[in-house]
Amino acid sequence: MQLKNVVLAASVSAAVSAAPSAESNKTFGVIAIHSGSGVQNAAFDASQSSIFAGLANPGASCARPKEQDATFYIKDGALYLYDKSATPQEIYVDASGMGQGKIGYTTGAQPAPKNSQRKGWAVKDGHLQFSGKDLIACPNSIDGAWSIWASAGIDNPAGNENCVSIAARVMETSNPNGCKYTS
Repeated sequence: MQLKNVVLAASVSAAVSAAPSAESNKTFGVIAIHSGSGVQNAAFDASQSSIFAGLANPGASCARPKEQDATFYIKDGALYLYDKSATPQEIYVDASGMGQGKIGYTTGAQPAPKNSQRKGWAVKDGHLQFSGKDLIACPNSIDGAWSIWASAGIDNPAGNENCVSIAARVMETSNPNGCKYTS
């Protein structure tokens, strides 16, 4: 094989692997996976501009009110909470020294906090990741839930204790429940 063919094949391969997957516009729920911990199999919820796992009463306004687990979708590397309304709720991550991996969301045209990022989300091997890294769950005082954080090189962000690395398992849905989450 000639050198130019090797270079061409490598560049095509790189372009294909960098292209967004067909799954990027699909809706999905997420459950936390960390065997032997209290967060194992807890569904992700959205409330108070934060993401939690295992929150008993998220207080969302949903098309199917009895189903309040968060539904997400990824578009162009950005993660959104699903709703049929035209007012999006978009996830951000503050991985700066101040934010320490804080995951939150904004509503509509509300700007993301200083130092935060919106893009960098992807599903890899069936798990939701930010910037190619798994997420972190920390025990929280709200209803025994766990707060969800992006990995920013800090094992126990924001003074939390007993945090664990989790695999955020994506559970695709064909019948998404549109919700407006509290801010």
